[in-house]
Amino acid sequence: MSRSFETDPIRVLIVDDHPIMRFGIAAIINAQQNMEVVAQAGSATEAVQMFKRLLPDITLMDLRLPDRSGVEAIREICAGTPDARVVVLTTYEGDEDIHQALAAGARGYLIKGMSHDTLLNALQRVHSGQRFLPAAVTEALSLRPPGSHLSQRELEVLQLMFAGKSNREIAEELRIKEATVKTHVSVILTRLNVQDRTQAVVEGLKRGLIHL
Repeated sequence: MSRSFETDPIRVLIVDDHPIMRFGIAAIINAQQNMEVVAQAGSATEAVQMFKRLLPDITLMDLRLPDRSGVEAIREICAGTPDARVVVLTTYEGDEDIHQALAAGARGYLIKGMSHDTLLNALQRVHSGQRFLPAAVTEALSLRPPGSHLSQRELEVLQLMFAGKSNREIAEELRIKEATVKTHVSVILTRLNVQDRTQAVVEGLKRGLIHL
């Protein structure tokens, strides 16, 4: 799928829901002799459709998109094209965000605010078949507590805790027993190594388990 950038430019698909951000990134990439932006997408659905149609060498993916998460888009793209080369460019820097993106198939992970040179270096490295994880990203992953993984249901409960829902309200919304909710909350507190619901929400936000 990849091309030799010595003869053909690296073809990049930019996925971000902010037009100004896309414009700025495209300007940086198109200023390089060996790179070109072939398309821009503002949602996960558009990203998957454009990827299938254009088969870009690199897909530069934000994680916060209006219809679905970027992680879901990465997962769908890589399921259909296992050798797809996706680099995440996002504001999310929690270890769970990074873990989920890499597990979905991303080969690079950048935080918005990093230098232009870092972005270009990431595109070159990933295009050549390598992974690209800056020191800040590697450090976040290294600090990921062992045994802290939450199931999909536990993540749903945590998100509703963040919304201020009581155990009874969570049970009603998820259509499960209140006793089951209490069990999920207990597991969440244990796995996040916190003492109460407020601390669980704070830790969840910090690590990227839930988002504002």
